[in-house]
Amino acid sequence: MRVVVAGATGLIGSRTVARLRDHGVEVVPVSRAEGVDVSTGQGLDQALRAADVVVDVTDAPSRDEGIGTEFFTTATGNLLKAATAAGVEHYVALSVVAADRVGSGYFRAKAAQEDLARHATVPYSLVRATPFFESVEATANAGTRPDGVHVPPLLLRPVSTDDVAAALAHVAVGLPLFGVLETAGPEELRLEDATADLLTALGRPRPVVADARAPFFGAVLGERALLPGPDARLGRHTYAQWLRNR
Repeated sequence: MRVVVAGATGLIGSRTVARLRDHGVEVVPVSRAEGVDVSTGQGLDQALRAADVVVDVTDAPSRDEGIGTEFFTTATGNLLKAATAAGVEHYVALSVVAADRVGSGYFRAKAAQEDLARHATVPYSLVRATPFFESVEATANAGTRPDGVHVPPLLLRPVSTDDVAAALAHVAVGLPLFGVLETAGPEELRLEDATADLLTALGRPRPVVADARAPFFGAVLGERALLPGPDARLGRHTYAQWLRNR
């Protein structure tokens, strides 16, 4: 089996490449460092030659809805066009839990990517992940104010990047789902508590303010908006383990 990983040098991509190699498959890493640009299509046809599966873990340069939508529409369109021409049998894309429910921000951009996969001729699978552990720090940085750190009052099952990579590799070596697999962390946490724990672990504790107006990835969300369904594949790495190993 020959698997092309687009976005292979990123946080998820590098781990996905390693996981796939653990499965004994031939992996072709695709990134700008390898001379391939998904935004322009440069080098894609050659990179996908003789590929059986494409795993798309590319990401937009911003969580802004407009920038994200433009990126995914262009990059995913280029990947799917090249995959169709190469006779690829399975396209696997990493998405986010709630892409189908939240109509704004980064979630709408990921929904646009999902729609392209559904309407392509290449058999597809979508792996929707809950927010990564690293998202807690990104949200804290974005919400830092003079009176403390403002974060939305959300319930989360944050997930490790290793567990997301394992889920992607598992799906990639299997039959196309023609649907969605959700993956999530093993525990449910409140974002404000996870943020406070992170700040303490970093040695810079500050007041954490649960602010219903604070956005998450560009969207204002209800408390349970980012929780996965009951059939989600749960990872094994906990948030506390991640904090200890930072």
